[in-house]
Amino acid sequence: MLISASDNLKTRTTSKKSRSLEVETGSFASHENLSSDYSKLVVATFNIRYAVGSFLITGSILRRIGIKRPKRRGKLVERHLQVAARALRSNRIMPAPDIIALQEADKGTRRAGEHNIAREFARLLSMNYAQTMMDFPRDAPVAARKWWLDFEERIRPDDPGSMGVALLSRTPLIEAQRIDLPYFECAWRPRIAIRARVPFADRELHIFNSHIDTHATIANQLAQHMAVLDLADNESSDTPIIITGDFNTLTNESCTQMRCLLEARGYTTPFPNNTATWRAGFVRLHTDWIFMRNLRALRWGVARPLGVSDHWPVWVEVAN
Repeated sequence: MLISASDNLKTRTTSKKSRSLEVETGSFASHENLSSDYSKLVVATFNIRYAVGSFLITGSILRRIGIKRPKRRGKLVERHLQVAARALRSNRIMPAPDIIALQEADKGTRRAGEHNIAREFARLLSMNYAQTMMDFPRDAPVAARKWWLDFEERIRPDDPGSMGVALLSRTPLIEAQRIDLPYFECAWRPRIAIRARVPFADRELHIFNSHIDTHATIANQLAQHMAVLDLADNESSDTPIIITGDFNTLTNESCTQMRCLLEARGYTTPFPNNTATWRAGFVRLHTDWIFMRNLRALRWGVARPLGVSDHWPVWVEVAN
């Protein structure tokens, strides 16, 4: 079932049995703020890390030794969302985005102070939004993770919330749809993407936002990309398409193989490999990407500094 953002702040579910089939949509967009020129758009991708901050490793160490401040979390997340919204609106660190793809956009989790990250961020930016959440199997065991990746605060089985992906847009989001990606090894690591169409020049731009599994092998990561690419291939050959998100390319090999796959399918990106989009301490990695087909990149960049996440927003201004 396809769900349009015109539903205006109403949530519809396609199944009463599972949240994995839900798409929540809404609109805070103001018509007077819309430009009539859709011939070029600024598209950004941002793993917002539920707006908890940039101290991934430090935060993990403090939790493990018992230093926690759960009562502070809600106000901290609220402040970070406000900081991020001001930064993106101000043209200070990047051009004001027309479309934002969000990853790790929690809804109702304790680690996010029970905030609905995508909805609240859309409200602060006066945008339309569509989001879909991962469906964690609460009664399934959690498999061990690679120790060097095991710094993230987990969503516990008794937590009523979940983590998801979202699209925010100044212009209407048309027929937003959830995409379930293949996942491997651990039922607690389901992976999803979201797709929608937006007005662009005299036609529509199709955008796909993916959050690829950090712990998967390169081959399994490529299988997740293939699920998106196969859907994108159903569009006509001249349709403008953007495939973006947190691809979790943690090594040079994973960057190279992912890039080869997308370029072989006709997509290009202005970002050279090893463009830093994620940081922890002195470590810098290129995990976040924007690929396009039937579009030109006029300018592009990484929005540094912004300390609401361990990722920085990545952006491209595109035109026909």
